Amino acid sequence: MELTVEDSLFCSNPAARPVLQPQELPLQRLYTCERERAAMRFLVQPVPGAVREWSWAETMLEVRRMAAWLKAQNWPPGSRIMILGKNSAWWLMADFAIWMAGHVSVPLFPAASSQAMAALCDHCGPVACFLGRFDNPLPAARKASISIVTIACPDADPASLPAHSLHWKDLLAAQPPMAESPLRHGMDVATIIYTSGSTGQPKGAIHSFQGLSMMGLSIKPQFPPNLPETDRVLSYLPLAHIAERALIEMNALFSPLEIYFVESLERFPSDLARARSTIFFSVPRLYERFQQKVFERVPAKRLRLLLALPLVGALTRSKIRRALSLDHARIVAGGGAATPVELIRWYRGLGCNFIEGYGMTETGITHVPLPGSERVGFVGQASRYAETRIAPDGEVQIRGAMNMMGYFHDPEKSRAAFTPDGFLRTGDRGEIDDAGRLRLIGRLKEEFKTSKGKYIYPSRIEEQLAMTSLFESVAVFGEGFNQPFALAVLAPERREACLNPNGRAVTEAELEASLTRINELLEIAERLSFIAVSPQPWTTENGCLTPTLKVRRFALEQRYGAQFPQWEAAGKRTLWLEGQ
Repeated sequence: MELTVEDSLFCSNPAARPVLQPQELPLQRLYTCERERAAMRFLVQPVPGAVREWSWAETMLEVRRMAAWLKAQNWPPGSRIMILGKNSAWWLMADFAIWMAGHVSVPLFPAASSQAMAALCDHCGPVACFLGRFDNPLPAARKASISIVTIACPDADPASLPAHSLHWKDLLAAQPPMAESPLRHGMDVATIIYTSGSTGQPKGAIHSFQGLSMMGLSIKPQFPPNLPETDRVLSYLPLAHIAERALIEMNALFSPLEIYFVESLERFPSDLARARSTIFFSVPRLYERFQQKVFERVPAKRLRLLLALPLVGALTRSKIRRALSLDHARIVAGGGAATPVELIRWYRGLGCNFIEGYGMTETGITHVPLPGSERVGFVGQASRYAETRIAPDGEVQIRGAMNMMGYFHDPEKSRAAFTPDGFLRTGDRGEIDDAGRLRLIGRLKEEFKTSKGKYIYPSRIEEQLAMTSLFESVAVFGEGFNQPFALAVLAPERREACLNPNGRAVTEAELEASLTRINELLEIAERLSFIAVSPQPWTTENGCLTPTLKVRRFALEQRYGAQFPQWEAAGKRTLWLEGQ
């Protein structure tokens, strides 16, 4: 593989030396599952008009056939092979096959723009690409210019495929399964995971096999042995993201899991109901949307009254959990971004065991609360593979063998990512309590100073805004201004109501009332001077959200920054941005 010493910090970082037993590495765990869980249901995939299931034995038969075909191509060991597609059974099987064949998997976010896909493809230099379903088909000219081998998974849209694509089913039908069970060293490169690009161009974090195993082992305390039933998870957040990769793929190698997938966004509610997830993981934005849907049926004030009644409250909690398809969930987990504390309390008030974990593309999943030690607003204790400290400036810094080996083809950023003594600079501000639990305060790069010289942590204010039912997305700005201000997108039903003057007037009154109420909860320097309302939603397609649905502040500043002074000068508490 074309990795140089400069690409990887592994060789010079003593914290990255092997610490796992060989039987704990991903491929060894894969073969153990093949042997010990052969008849156990593993993957459940919606297909048009039906649902297809694979046992572990059936999964590994397809994996072995695909691995044998990849091996027969005689590509140099450690060649990079992309996976581009939404989560599916074939996504996981492709990943396993790539590893067995001696290569490196490079997943891309399926919601990335065609331009971003092309740039990342050029950057990682793959020999082949597994193609499944994705959101932004490549232009015809780009499809025609692709010279690498493309393998179409059964869920791929034929219109999105280059003309010369090979097909999964055809390759498997003609290929005997690999008989041997090859092993990979713990320090071998397993995958390159690209960051979501919230602050600019995505970077490719290089991860080892032992680092991936540690991600699964770090989560394992939340999966105690001898549970009365096999845990079920719904995999729908991008597997190209570190959290889904660790929670779903890696954890399945250590703890028995049945993995369910979704057919489409429209089918998400029925797919979630079918899975009856015992572990449900999502990002704050979806949990906020779930809450808004509940409030549309039962206003917040009335719901509080109902929940306060002994018998009625218990029935109401049960009914809401069932309506959200969380009635089987023993764990409801948040990650990807900080979940507002009041939102966590709301779900816990419904009887959900809501916990938060923490990790980054560069670190894996480093913090998960130990059972019984959860504290609202904290992401739990550090994994035994993640030595954690708080630097003098408040930055959370992490050292350990789970950290990335470096950024692919970027030695300068690789060196800058680590302190001289081997701690990764997370860029997050945090604090650790007496029980070792970590609380995140905000991103250092997102902090700003007003013209009055006061430092503002926007995430604290955004949490308050997110707890209203008014907004779909919010971002707080104000560097160099007298006071911070918010830029927001209304929730879909609010956008629709604002299409007529009366609806807009009602919404504006509610916005101003919310602004007054939230400002009373904030320090004087934090109080918002106004809210600017964007008429268009922020999406991955228009570049305002990352593939993991985080707000891209840099993109918003580029789009709106020149108008910030005009907004402040207008002296209004609510600004309606027309046609933007």
